This record gives sequence, C-alpha cells and structure tokens, in this order.
Amino acid sequence: MAGCNPSLTPVDISTKRTASEPRVKEPTLYHNLAGALKYFTFTRPDISYEVQQICLFMHDPREPHLATLRHILRYIKGTLHLGLQLHASSLTSLVAYSNANSAGWPTTHRYTSGYCMFLGDNLLSWSSRRKHTPPCSSSEAEYRGVANAVAKTC
Repeated sequence: MAGCNPSLTPVDISTKRTASEPRVKEPTLYHNLAGALKYFTFTRPDISYEVQQICLFMHDPREPHLATLRHILRYIKGTLHLGLQLHASSLTSLVAYSNANSAGWPTTHRYTSGYCMFLGDNLLSWSSRRKHTPPCSSSEAEYRGVANAVAKTC
C-alpha cells in the first residue's frame, strides 16, 4: 500500500458491507490489519468508528470488508500529520465535553454517547460508546452523557 493514492475520507460511504459477498482468501491478513488498526486508534480517534465496524466481521471477513480496511489505510496515508499529541502547556484547567446522539440507531433504539477531557491544551481522556438502554428523550441521552463525563472526571 506504499504506492497507493491517499484518501480524504476514512471510509467509502457508497459501499455497503454485507455477508453475502465472497470470503477473504487470506483471513490472517485481514486479522493482522484489523488488529494493527485497533491499536492505532489510541492516537487516531478519527478512525475509531470505522475500525470498530470492521472488527465486527473478524469471525467471517468478506472482500468488501478487506476493501474497507484498504480504504482506511489509504486515509491514514493521506493524513499522517494528524493524531493526538502532547505539548507543554502552562494551562492547568481540566475541561470536559460530552455529547449524545439519541437518533443514531433508529431500528434498535440505541444511542451513542461520548466525552473528551482536556488538561490544558492536551487531550487527557476520551470515550465514545453505543449504549444499549434506550433513553426516553434526547434530553435524557444528553444528561446521561454529562453524568458519565462528570463521573470519569472525578
């Protein structure tokens, strides 16, 4: 993939991943790439969702899933300058942000909640999770997200 063309997006949204496509000929390559990308998400949270989706198919990878892995690698090649970095900072304030999306999974009624914490200018901690308990309203989803961020900050 060293000579590939870089991509501007982490995933091709026009391609749908299904289980009816041909199986990957070398699943070990798929497993190695997906595992390496999983570790890479520690410093590149922008690919976390895509890598998580790819890892759902570790037990039975198909050709479109391998194509998606290659697309993520093309995106990484084009964005090598991005990533989480720690810098010396005179600011010592601890700031947390949270957000929730209660309409992201309309068929399962799940919602996504996330937070990030900064110590000065540096990202200290972050999380994004799909929650299984459906909220009664979008306000409840936001409240749960804030409560989670406060608990993690404490």
